[in-house]
Amino acid sequence: MRNKVAIVGAADTEVGVVPDLSATQLYVKAARLALADAGIGKDDVDGLITCVSWAEPYVYHAEIIAEYMRIFPRYCITAPAGGGTTLTMLHHAASAIATGMCETILITMADSQVSGLSRDKAIEAMSTAGHPQFERPYGPPIPAFYALIAQAHRHAYGTTDEQRAAVAVACRRHASMNPAAQMRKPIAIADVLNSRMISDPLHLLDCSLVSDGGAAIVMTSAERARDFPRRPVYLLGAGEGHSHEHLSQALSLTTSAAREAGARAYAMAGLGPKDIDVAELYDCFTPVVIIELEDLGFCPKGEGGRFVENGRIELGGELPVNTHGGLLSHCHPGHPGSMFAITEAVRQLRGECGPRQVPAARVALVHGQGGFMSSHGTAIFGNEMV
Repeated sequence: MRNKVAIVGAADTEVGVVPDLSATQLYVKAARLALADAGIGKDDVDGLITCVSWAEPYVYHAEIIAEYMRIFPRYCITAPAGGGTTLTMLHHAASAIATGMCETILITMADSQVSGLSRDKAIEAMSTAGHPQFERPYGPPIPAFYALIAQAHRHAYGTTDEQRAAVAVACRRHASMNPAAQMRKPIAIADVLNSRMISDPLHLLDCSLVSDGGAAIVMTSAERARDFPRRPVYLLGAGEGHSHEHLSQALSLTTSAAREAGARAYAMAGLGPKDIDVAELYDCFTPVVIIELEDLGFCPKGEGGRFVENGRIELGGELPVNTHGGLLSHCHPGHPGSMFAITEAVRQLRGECGPRQVPAARVALVHGQGGFMSSHGTAIFGNEMV
């Protein structure tokens, strides 16, 4: 699929607390904004992909959005794959375009996890994520599973609280330059370490936000992309890796299937980690970024903690990571979280990011994961074909 598919439209809605728009309305607003960015109308779309909404969980979700927008696609999919949904669906969309199943695909994802869910519903969702026999009876919420991962990495490689905090600091620094971000006040390592303990060793600022919001992209063939008004962003490589569903069944708590997903994406693109100018990595919790950096080949296994120190993942550093602020500081509406990483990668490769722009960015990597380091997807984009 290298050089065969391109993104020709990308857009985000407002994020944070958006009480005046339901989850469905956020889906549609994101879609309309992306179509406008692409310079086309809804009748030009013949493929539609959405993700499952927690706030408004329709069984036939993509069909509901198509009905709402009066789109009549020949390719229509709804996917529930946690945080990895976006990258998995992008991979599917690229395959559909490359094989001629459709020509123009709209991927729109949104949710209303603040305004659309009661506190009781949110807690219920968090408490039912574990294995029904081996995990759920002991009551761990989602942060507790990631705390186990953090503890395992610390035990194996000596990763420190300060190193994990450096991830949150970098994301917040980038968010401070992004007027669309939910949290923009700069923080220091001490702020992370002094924030409320959620699940040892993870503090509040080690954990992603809870948000309303949506984002969407428009994809078409690389050949057709030349006829659109915006500079195309080409899909150079994509790959997936799937290792387990429940954390108690994982073969390792310190190495993930990001290794396989990344390797497949690099192989398709004919590129390697040193070719990446900017990385948008799934950051639901700070230790996840450290493990992803290792498994995606940006540093050796066990060196992730040291890699994030001293501004190396900040703008101006060796590898700018999550230049929009990520899930830790920009927003996290659940399943759509990685969509904002894709729209940010598109803007970076178009050179549209203003003060947070990575100079001369040509190649961007986006990585998403769902579950508990379970289901991984990697995509590599370029503003030129390779």
